[in-house]
Amino acid sequence: MSRFRSLALLPAALLLGGCNMVVLAPSGDVAVQQRDLIIVSTVLMLLVIVPVMALTVLFAWRYRHTNKAANYQPDWDHSTQFELVIWAAPLLIIICLGAVTWMGTHLLDPYRPLDRLASGQPVTQEMAPLRVEVVALDWKWLFIYPDYGIATVNELAAPVDRPIDFSITSSAVMNSFFIPALAGQIYAMPGMQTKLHAVINKPGTYEGFSANYSGAGFSQMKFAFHGMSNADFETWTADGKKAEGELDRATYLQLEQPSENAPVQRFASVDPDLYRRILNRCVEPGKMCMSEMMAIDAKGGLGMAGIYNVLPLEYDKYRRRGSVLGTEPGYVASICTPEEAAAMMASRSLPASVPAGAPLTGSGLRLPGTIVPGFTPARVPSLSLLTGERQPTNS
Repeated sequence: MSRFRSLALLPAALLLGGCNMVVLAPSGDVAVQQRDLIIVSTVLMLLVIVPVMALTVLFAWRYRHTNKAANYQPDWDHSTQFELVIWAAPLLIIICLGAVTWMGTHLLDPYRPLDRLASGQPVTQEMAPLRVEVVALDWKWLFIYPDYGIATVNELAAPVDRPIDFSITSSAVMNSFFIPALAGQIYAMPGMQTKLHAVINKPGTYEGFSANYSGAGFSQMKFAFHGMSNADFETWTADGKKAEGELDRATYLQLEQPSENAPVQRFASVDPDLYRRILNRCVEPGKMCMSEMMAIDAKGGLGMAGIYNVLPLEYDKYRRRGSVLGTEPGYVASICTPEEAAAMMASRSLPASVPAGAPLTGSGLRLPGTIVPGFTPARVPSLSLLTGERQPTNS
C-alpha cells in the first residue's frame, strides 16, 4: 500500500514542480513586506477556516445515524456561550485584518517614497534614488535612465540597496509592469503616469513581464532585471554609453511599431525631452502635447479658430496595425511656445538699417513713416512680448 500511496502522490509532485515560489521568496524589501502581508492575512483567515473544517468532520462523525450513544436534544436551539464564540472570534479576526490591511495599504503605497532599504536599514538623505522611466510598447519594454542619458529595450538593471524611482507610462495599450522579486505590479496607461518605488537587496537576474493582456505579442513581453553591485552597475552604464545609436524622436517612432520577441537593445544617448513627449502623446513632429492643450483649455481655449487647428495624421495605432477602423486620423497641430519663438527670432539675420519709407516686409523691421495724417502706427512687437517680459511704453 505504501507503494501505491507514493504513486498517487507523483502527479501532485509533478504539478507542483512547475510552480515558481518567487512571490513567497522575493529579493526586494517591498516584495518581502507584501509577502509577509499575504502570510499574516492567510493565517488570520485560517484561524476560522481550520476549526470549521475540523468541526464539520467531528459533528458528522459524532452525530451519525448509527451512533446511538450520541446526546439527542431535538428541542435545543440556543446557547449564549456558543453564540459568543462563533461571533466574537470572526469579529476579532476581521478587526485584525482591517488593521493589517490599512497599514499595508499606506506603508506599501507604490507612490510613497521608501523610508527603509530593509528591516533595520533606513533610507538616508544622502541616498539619491535611481530614476528609471518605463514605457510599455507593443510588445516590448523601453527603459530610460535620465540621470545617465542612456536607454535600453527589454533589459533593466539597478544597484543593490539603492532606492529605485520608476515613472511608468504606455505608448498605446494599457499594460502592467511586474517584477515579482522586486515589488507588486502596477499599470502602465497611455497619456498617464504611474509611480513605483522599490529596492533590490540581493544581486541576481530576475524575470520581469507584462501582467495585463495587451494583444498578440503579450506572452513574449518579458525582460531581464539585473540586481548588481555598485561597481558592476557603473560598468553596465559605461557599456551602455559605448553602444551605437541615439534614441531621438524619429528613432522612437520606429521602435514604437509593434514587434514580437524583440532583442535587447541599448542606446548611448537619449533625447532628454523624449519621455515627456511620450507621456503627453506628442512625439510626432507638429503634434500638440496634452499638457499644452490642457493649458490652453484652462485659459478659455482657442475659440472657433481652434476647431480648424487639426492636421492629418500619418502615424497612429490604426494605420500602424493595418486597421480600417475609425475615421481618417488627425491630430491637433502644435502652436509654438515662447521658447521656440525666441529661438526662431534669435536665428533670424536682420538688416542693420532700413531706409526711411521702405515697405514693411518682415518681422523685426521698423514701420515706415506715418502716411495718413493724424494716424500713429502701433509699435512693432518685439522679442520681449513673445517671451513675456515687460517693456517700457512708447510715448
